[in-house]
Amino acid sequence: MTVLELRSVHKRYGSVEALAGLDLRVARGEVVALLGPNGAGKTTAFELLLGLARPTSGEARVLGEAPGGRVKRRLGVMLQDAGLPEQVTVSELVRLIGRSYPVALPVDEVLARVGLTDRRRRTVTDLSGGERQRLLLALAIVSAPELLLLDEPTAAMDVASRRAFWERTRASVRDGATMLFATHDLAEADAVADRVVVLGDGRLIADAPPAALKRLVASKTIRVTTDAPVAVVTALPGAERIELDDVGGGPAPPGMQRLLVHAAKAEDVLVPLVLGGHAISDLTVADADLEDAFVHLTRAAPPVPTLDGAPS
Repeated sequence: MTVLELRSVHKRYGSVEALAGLDLRVARGEVVALLGPNGAGKTTAFELLLGLARPTSGEARVLGEAPGGRVKRRLGVMLQDAGLPEQVTVSELVRLIGRSYPVALPVDEVLARVGLTDRRRRTVTDLSGGERQRLLLALAIVSAPELLLLDEPTAAMDVASRRAFWERTRASVRDGATMLFATHDLAEADAVADRVVVLGDGRLIADAPPAALKRLVASKTIRVTTDAPVAVVTALPGAERIELDDVGGGPAPPGMQRLLVHAAKAEDVLVPLVLGGHAISDLTVADADLEDAFVHLTRAAPPVPTLDGAPS
């Protein structure tokens, strides 16, 4: 079953085209990450799905209905700039929001899910940034929603808090919820999402599982310290992209440079360097990650078709 759908959606704000014919479908039970540089159209897409804006042309559907109205009761939402009343306690706020829905989960269960049981009597003003994000998640899930729409939900969290957040959010997915979340954290999208949707200039650039996106780019990332000039490495047939590695372990020894080389096969780069008599040290070879795919996709001019493994 399709839970949300944008069909050939255009959205203009004066002379600015925020969305330019966007097509997007998410099926029940999926966890989908929405990626894109600033200005790509992510926030506009969320506003349309929530009924906060209307398409200039095209159609948006959420749970089989037009966005807004009755369907809002079936959604759980976390917006990036959402405000909270400061002088109520955590449990009071969760109970208050729960009462605005026809059906709500018990407050104690919700607080346990988001790890705020020991903060239930704290006022909102006493919470840390990460705890506020967990409270926003509690408000999003208190109605046992069918669809979760999360905009940069872990922006204020450290690594441990992010991991715990997604474990808790996954519990809602296991209970039957579908999730669409916007993020700038590529590692997060890779770890959490079943599909990654990449937007650029209001258009769909790619829509595929993370593994399929990573196959779009050179499959190996080579970190190496070498005396070979950058021009020599660039000229190697196997080298697809070369960067100076400024985070690879401090200054390189005299006459050497630390390089980050992207290549289909590591041996196509390393063997010619060795046979050419060049020194090599501090060598690591890793598979390409989602960041490599994101850079590749957002640099490309034409949109990339939907890949195998993603719904068409």
